[in-house]
Amino acid sequence: MKIGILSRNPKLYSTSRLLEEAIASGHHCRVIDTLKCYMDISSAKPAVWYRGQQLDHLDAIIPRIGASITNYGTAVIRQFEMMDTYALVGSIPLGRSRSKLRALQLLSKRGLGMPATGFAHDVSNTRQLIQLVGGAPVVVKLLEGTQGRGVVLAETAKAAESVIEAFKELGADFLVQEFIKEAGGSDVRCFVIGNKVVAAMERTSAAGEFRSNLHRGGSAKLTKLSALERRTAIKAAHTMGLNVAGVDILRSARGPLVMEVNSSPGLKGIEEATGVNVAGKIIQFIESHVHTGKSQRRVKG
Repeated sequence: MKIGILSRNPKLYSTSRLLEEAIASGHHCRVIDTLKCYMDISSAKPAVWYRGQQLDHLDAIIPRIGASITNYGTAVIRQFEMMDTYALVGSIPLGRSRSKLRALQLLSKRGLGMPATGFAHDVSNTRQLIQLVGGAPVVVKLLEGTQGRGVVLAETAKAAESVIEAFKELGADFLVQEFIKEAGGSDVRCFVIGNKVVAAMERTSAAGEFRSNLHRGGSAKLTKLSALERRTAIKAAHTMGLNVAGVDILRSARGPLVMEVNSSPGLKGIEEATGVNVAGKIIQFIESHVHTGKSQRRVKG
């Protein structure tokens, strides 16, 4: 089987692990820089060109699209889809998951537990928005933030008002969310492939930090999920239409709450914390689906 990994950096842990496992499984695999692809959009014979040459037909692609190139990345995935190449992560699910607002609205529609959330661009009554999610402390998030960037914990109503006013001055869209105190600065990353959670780790924030992202100095360890947590993670991934997803949940007094569904979850933290060969399981999933004609179209819209 011919597999292409859409990634800007072949040295990244996730990219190199996927390449390693694909080759070890006997497949022809190469890393393709997404931004160096250009497209012949023809109804007769659509094609993708790369570094001056037309790409041979690929059986499958594994998109590892960074948030900063989401728009171009989804266009490249769509082009491969037009050419009947199997996309592990489809263009529509990727777009859904990258829009924090759209993702939360879809999760809400499916009845999944989430922190109380308010969304605004410009609000005249800042205090009313804070009360909408239960009052301070609250978490204020830029809609376009990633890896914990643009996320602020406001411990008092006055601090929350100041942060919101600052975001308003920037002309930025933002979310205001309930702070789940009982989570204790920890969350759980559930790695979903198909209909299974294949690995899960508990991430804990560093001292003096409330964000548990490993990029922010957080630590990770193996954790055991409850049946409800497993069902929640799988349902969240399927709501986005994703066959592979990193679902982040908080353990709250009212059950698991979904924070985010990541369409390009990193492999380093989860493999090191759990000892699970996640990259190998991804290749196995592709092997079992690439010839079936199945796509990512689980949820329309």
